[in-house]
Amino acid sequence: MFSKSTIHFDISERKILLRIFDVLFVLLFLSVLSFVFNFGYGKLLVLNILPAIILGFYLNIFGTIFEMYNLQTAANQLSSIKSIVLTTLFSSFFYLFTPIFTPSLPDNRLQIIYFTGAVFLGLLVWRLIYIYFLASDKFVKKVVFICEDTALETLVNDLIVADNHYLVEGFVNTNAYQTTPHNYTNIPNDDLVSFCIDKNVSEIIIAINPDNQLDTKIYESILSCLENGMPIKEYSDVFEQCINRIPVHHLDKDFYKYFPFSRNNQNKVYRFVIRFFDIFAAFLGLLFLGILIPFIWFGNLFGNRGQLFYTQKRVGKNRKPFKIYKFRSMIADAEKNGAVFATENDSRVTPFGKFLRKSRLDEIPQFINVFKGEMSVIGPRPERPIFVDEITKMMPFYQTRHIIKPGLTGWAQVSYPYGSTLDDSLVKLQYDLFYIKHRSLFLDVNIILKTIGTVLFYKGQ
Repeated sequence: MFSKSTIHFDISERKILLRIFDVLFVLLFLSVLSFVFNFGYGKLLVLNILPAIILGFYLNIFGTIFEMYNLQTAANQLSSIKSIVLTTLFSSFFYLFTPIFTPSLPDNRLQIIYFTGAVFLGLLVWRLIYIYFLASDKFVKKVVFICEDTALETLVNDLIVADNHYLVEGFVNTNAYQTTPHNYTNIPNDDLVSFCIDKNVSEIIIAINPDNQLDTKIYESILSCLENGMPIKEYSDVFEQCINRIPVHHLDKDFYKYFPFSRNNQNKVYRFVIRFFDIFAAFLGLLFLGILIPFIWFGNLFGNRGQLFYTQKRVGKNRKPFKIYKFRSMIADAEKNGAVFATENDSRVTPFGKFLRKSRLDEIPQFINVFKGEMSVIGPRPERPIFVDEITKMMPFYQTRHIIKPGLTGWAQVSYPYGSTLDDSLVKLQYDLFYIKHRSLFLDVNIILKTIGTVLFYKGQ
């Protein structure tokens, strides 16, 4: 059997670890503070299960909003401290001022400071431990590739960029007629099992074209590894898990054969819940729009000097065109020379328009589209017909995003910065396909929380 002495956690396991120990360290610091300094408010929390659960819930919700469970943020000290401060402040505020579910607000204001300080120190100490002792060496995963030698460098580089905790020990060349020099060990087929045992390999990654068949001897070696308890994974699945998007550039033209769309796309209960949420959110959004219009009109009068609203044809579900509504953020005649992608720091965007885009307020009128059923709150962003035609010529999978309604926000919007090129469109397409493939209430809630973080961090474009 293969040795398991090397410690390694997958991405999902690392995130669970962060969530659990965030709560445990906060409760630990509250316990110490409560019994050493006779902190009464903390004792009420530590000695009762419901307040502890409520605090853990707030920590996880606001931690998600402020990107504490983004592994890149978690591994960076400065970014982590920024997220810890915001998570501490919001979690403490909501915990202290929801006495229906939590202990009554203490009369002594000093106890509020103790409570907030304990939450902050608990999170800070655990995250520093994570950064300096766990975030690097302990999470290294040793792997072996099964692939053609000519594709190895690209496959390895893409994987390491996605997750630098992978350590490639070697590869088995599936092309028996060609050998290219590499920095990685070319493992003889008969030595695969012994090599994996000697190097304490954690996983074998197979990266071959689905139309190609493995050599019988290689297949037998892989089977021997599997019988000895070695995990065997397909490259696109590993890559997808690392980056939360579909790696279409590693798939062939028969992509649709291997793309198991989320069952929720046809689940009537899920679709009913989503439509109910869309109508409820549209109702609240339109109320907010009514309150907002006088202020936007005043800012538009001096900052944009033109029409308040802007309409544009977009492509919706099943490629059906519809008219989208937005607050205008660009100068008049912005496209007098023809349609072009909006770019970062676009000169056509007015100063007031830049504020609207950064705060996402320019999108609020799209609740009209949501109410009409042309859009959903969550889904791929709707694109213009001219760009859809242009992108489809280069990306044969692009039409796939039209099998569901477009959305106000989506997995691509909260996972990738503003894109203004066809290459950016390809990356966003990968995120959209990931959402379509894994669509669920859990993912929808995650997107909503990340969207709140985007608005609060003023990260819109």
